[in-house]
Amino acid sequence: SPSTGPDAVQLKEIVNQGKLVSDEIIINLLSKRLKKGEEKGESGFILDGFPRTVNQAEILDGVTDIDMVVNLKLREDIIVQKCLGRRICGQCGKNFNLACIDVKAENGLPPIYMSPLLPPNNCMSKLLTRDDDTEEVVRNRLRIYNEMSQPVEDFYQKQGKVLEFDLPGGIPESWPKLLDVLNLEDQQEMKLAAA
Repeated sequence: SPSTGPDAVQLKEIVNQGKLVSDEIIINLLSKRLKKGEEKGESGFILDGFPRTVNQAEILDGVTDIDMVVNLKLREDIIVQKCLGRRICGQCGKNFNLACIDVKAENGLPPIYMSPLLPPNNCMSKLLTRDDDTEEVVRNRLRIYNEMSQPVEDFYQKQGKVLEFDLPGGIPESWPKLLDVLNLEDQQEMKLAAA
């Protein structure tokens, strides 16, 4: 989002009043950013976690062409473990994760490895757990996310644009495999929206 100008003032007012930013404002800002990118010669873009609703997806379809939606999938038990491992340094404010996921392949499921993101020694004694990082709250957030995201997945499934990608682990394990699946070397013009 812009840091100065009329858009920034409007956004600040909305957020300060505790309101949600409307779909129209989000799409307007996105359209401006995409136009700037096109003028600079950018050949594509990736949207992370957007659109979140069918209404946003429909509006987005009127603004630009989405070539593919990558649905990153991870088992719920792994997500819960990672969420429960989150920590914040009370001094510097940086995020860390103490969970080390090392699940062996079983029952037809692939192995998954995700290394912890450990803090430096000077942060170790200052780590805090978020109040809402409890198993009950995390599972409830996942339930709500799944209920909200399913209609968006269905919207893009009907268009034949969804690529399901099961994460094999953290970024070091997943990123090369995802790039390989997308075959990006041959598809420089691809525009992606990660649901």
